[in-house]
Amino acid sequence: MTMVRWTEHGTERTARWHSENGAPAPKRLTIVDDAITANAALRRLRAGEGLLWRGDFPGARQLLKAVGRRMDHGTVPAHIDLASRFRAHREDRAQRSLVLSGLVVLLDEELRLDLRRAPDTAEACREAYGDLGEPSLVALNELQGVLSAWQWHVQGVPVPALGARVHPRHGVFSPSRSEYVDLVARAPLPRETGLTAFDLGTGTGVLAAVLARRGAARVVATDINPRAVECAKENVEHLELTDRVEVLEADLFPEGRADLVVCNPPWLPGEPTSPLELGIYDADSAMLGRFLAGLADHLSPGGEGWLVLSDLAEHLHLRGRGELERRIEASGLQVVGREETAPRHPRSQDELDPLHAARSREVTSLWRLRPAA
Repeated sequence: MTMVRWTEHGTERTARWHSENGAPAPKRLTIVDDAITANAALRRLRAGEGLLWRGDFPGARQLLKAVGRRMDHGTVPAHIDLASRFRAHREDRAQRSLVLSGLVVLLDEELRLDLRRAPDTAEACREAYGDLGEPSLVALNELQGVLSAWQWHVQGVPVPALGARVHPRHGVFSPSRSEYVDLVARAPLPRETGLTAFDLGTGTGVLAAVLARRGAARVVATDINPRAVECAKENVEHLELTDRVEVLEADLFPEGRADLVVCNPPWLPGEPTSPLELGIYDADSAMLGRFLAGLADHLSPGGEGWLVLSDLAEHLHLRGRGELERRIEASGLQVVGREETAPRHPRSQDELDPLHAARSREVTSLWRLRPAA
C-alpha cells in the first residue's frame, strides 16, 4: 500500500493510492481546479506532477478530454510498416494512459467524491475496488472506466443471439462485439441431442449461455479470473440456465471430456498491461497453444473443438500467415469446417485509425477441429 502526502490549506494530508491498472502513485501532488488550462495541465503532468482536482466534476472530465486530445495529435508515424505501427500505437496509448493517470481525485471512506456536481460513485467503486475503508486517491481516467463498467453492469449488453442482455462486471471483457457470438450461435453442432460442452475462458458466460439455449444438455464454463467466474454465475442465473450450465474457476480445461469444446482466446499475441487487456492479449499465444495441445484429450468420440479467433494478428504481422494452420496440424488436429464473419465494430470503418489498413481486412473465424484420423 502506497501512501501519498500533500499540503492543502496549510495542513499536511495523506491518503492511500489505489490503482487497478497498476499506475504508479504520484510522487508529488498539487491542488488544481477549473482555473488550470489544458496546456498547463499537460506540461505539469508530463513533468511527473500529480494534480489533485478540487473543482467541479464536469470540469475534471472536460480537462481530461482536452489534455487527451492534445496528446492524440499525430503521434504514430504513418510511413512505418503495420507491425511497427501497432507497437508504436500500443506504446503511445500506454504513455498516454500513464500521463493522464496523474490527474487524480479523492474518494472518502464511503467511496464518494466531495466535488460539486459529482455522481454517486459508491456502488460502482465498491464493485470494482471492494471496501477500501479509508480515503483513497484514484486516477480520474480509471474512475471513469469504473463508472462506465458499472453502467454496463446495471444496464446490460444486448446479445441478439440470446434475445437477452448479459451484465459484465468490472475487469471482465464485455461481449460488445457480437460477431464471435453469432458464429457460435449458427455453427452446426456435432450432435443434436444430449450434447455436453465446455466453454473455456468464459468471461461473462455468454457463449455457455448460447450453447445452453441451443439445446446443450450440460455446459461446463471455466475461467481463471475469480471476478469472471462470479460474473458468469450471475448471468447464468439471470438467464435461468443454472440447470444446464455450471461455472468453475479453473485454468482452461475442466476434468473429463465433452462433445464440444469452445474457446475464444485473446486474439493478439502480446503482454497485457492491465487486467482488462487479458481478454485481448495472449502472451506468447500461450492460451491458444494450450487449447490446441489439450483439445484431443478432452473430446468425446466424434466430438469437435471450436476455436473462435480473429485474424487481426496476421494483418498486423504479429502472427505469420499459415502459422495457425501449422499449429493445428502439429497438435494432431484437422479442420473439418470453418465459419467466417467480417467485423461490424466502428473501428473497422474508421479511416483515421492508425491501424485501419489491418482492421478493415479483419475476419473472425470459427474453426471446427477434430483429432486427425
